[in-house]
Order: sequence, then structure tokens, then C-alpha cells
Amino acid sequence: MEDARSVLVRAIANRTLPGAVAEVGNSSGSQWREALGVLRFDRPTAVASDTIFDLASLTKPISTTAIVMDLVAGGRIDLDEPLTGCFDEWHGGDREIATVRDLLEHASGLAARLVDPPPASRREFEHEICGLRLEYTPRTKSIYSDLGFILLGFVAADRGGAPLNELFERIRNRLDDADVSAVLRYGIPESAADRTAPTEPLPEDVRRGRRLVGEVHDNYAAALGGVAGHAGLFGTASGVGAFARAMLRGARGDAALPPPFSPDLVTQATTRTSVPGSSRALGWDTMLPTSSCGTKLSPSAFGHVGFTGTSLWIDPPRDRYYVLLSNRVCGGGTEADIKEVRRAFHDAAVAL
Repeated sequence: MEDARSVLVRAIANRTLPGAVAEVGNSSGSQWREALGVLRFDRPTAVASDTIFDLASLTKPISTTAIVMDLVAGGRIDLDEPLTGCFDEWHGGDREIATVRDLLEHASGLAARLVDPPPASRREFEHEICGLRLEYTPRTKSIYSDLGFILLGFVAADRGGAPLNELFERIRNRLDDADVSAVLRYGIPESAADRTAPTEPLPEDVRRGRRLVGEVHDNYAAALGGVAGHAGLFGTASGVGAFARAMLRGARGDAALPPPFSPDLVTQATTRTSVPGSSRALGWDTMLPTSSCGTKLSPSAFGHVGFTGTSLWIDPPRDRYYVLLSNRVCGGGTEADIKEVRRAFHDAAVAL
């Protein structure tokens, strides 16, 4: 893995990210895990293999899609049910045709974010999102939308009869993982703060001016108490790797796995949408030569990235998964910079 390691060493030297943990494995287990760099540029505390990272939008496929597919398996959600049956205020115009599937595929017509600062409660979020003018007719195209996944989190909690963190914990408990240091959860206890990578709020965040440790970076998720459908998960490379192995085994046909990792549900979740010009699946993205996974993964590979500097890609034909966790939003580079690092990392890591 020297080439993949070299990509990360260069990224740290170029200050694209202060540190990172990478893990590559197959359906049987981890084959390579390594920590590089420091938690923050101004303090020489080394990143460790059990460092916890804010996973940001990896929450969308790992938590929200998994919960929704579990509820689909239990008959509590129908992917093609109209959103008018989920929200009293989702009415008028093109809204009538939008479905749960459209939210998952980022094809509901919703914009990416709100124009104004985030509201202070679920009720206010729901009101503002449901009353927002649609950017396009549902399913005519795809715009990546945090707002859609915020709504999905509300639907999942309502239909599941519990908060998202509790619903996700039930799924997390189905993973086969012997690593006691593995973390994959909403929220971080104070006792784990010293092994959690810090982030720095964006300029529009009311928390700007201080570092966040164990607090979710996304300001919408923070307004929702750190538990949301679009962001909020924290995890270690081993925790994300355990989830990746379950998805990989499901994608390769292991019928012994429970929902949401059973082969039929994984196939549904990772099949590319029919929406014109979109590479999205249900919460997941799929492989394009221009994507963050580089040029060498199989055409049927699927994955996702997180704004903080995280990514997960899964390649069933190769029986491989690739985890890369960093906190580039702690004085590191731009989204364009981290995209190039991800592409180079995956192109190098396929050699394992």
C-alpha cells in the first residue's frame, strides 16, 4: 500500500488535511489500516487508528438509507409513497408527485440548502422545507440536497417510532465486529473527546471562532441536536469498515444477513437511478470516471463522501471496500483539493 500511503503523506505535507486514517478490506475483514499525520496543524498530537471523525454526509447512506431500507423491509415505509402522506404541509404544484424514493435519489425538486440560517427545531425545519419553492419538477434531474435527507430523517423517526440515533443503534448492533475500539454512532461522550478529530465551523456558523470536538460540524445537524438524516454520525475507520463489510457481503449475495444488509435490499439501495444525468442510487452514489473514487473501481462500485473530509467506497466485483477519514475542515484544503486526494488514493489503493 506504499502508493496509497504516499498520496496521504503528500496531502498532509501540502496541508490539504492535518491527518487521516485509511482502511482497505474485503468481506472477510480489514487488510490494511493506517493512521497518518496529526489531529490539528498547530499541535503535534498524532492521529491514531482509533481516532474518531465527524463523518458528515456519510450519515446519509450509512444511517438514513440503512434505516429507511430496514423500515421498507418491515413494511413501515413504501419507497414510492407520495410525500403528501408524510408531511401535512407538503402540498401544491409539482410537490404532489414527489415520493420517498425521490428524496433518497436527490430528485425531489428541493434545493441543496436553505437561504436563511437554520431554524431552531424540527417543527420549524419541516415548515420551512415543505414551504420552499421547488427548484425543478421532481425526477427531471437531480440536485444534491441536505434538505431532502433532513426530511427523510423525520420520516424514518416517525415510521420507526424512535429517534434516529436509537434506530441506527439497532442496525449497528447487527454488525459483526470484534474490534472493541470501533465507533459508529451519533454523538461522542466526553470520555472520547481526546481521541476525536477536531473541526472548525464554517464562517456562517454561529459557533465560528472555536474548534468543535465531538460536536457535529454541520450547522443544520447542530440545530437539530446533533441527530439528523443528512449529518451527525461519528466514527472510526474500523467502525465504518464494519458497516462496509456488511454492505459488501450483501452486495455479493450473502443471504444470511439481516435487513438492511440482505442482498435484495442492498441491490435496491445501490442501483443507479433512472433520473436523467444522475449517478445517484438510494442515498448512495455510483461509480463514474469523474467521481471521487477515481478511475479504477468497477462500474458497479458505490460509495459516498462527507464534507469534513471522509469517504467510503465499496467495490463488490473486487470484494473490496475503501475507507478514508480525515478532518480537512480543521485548517486544511478546499473541496476541490480533497477530491483530488480521494481520486489519487483510490487509484493507488486498488492495487492491494
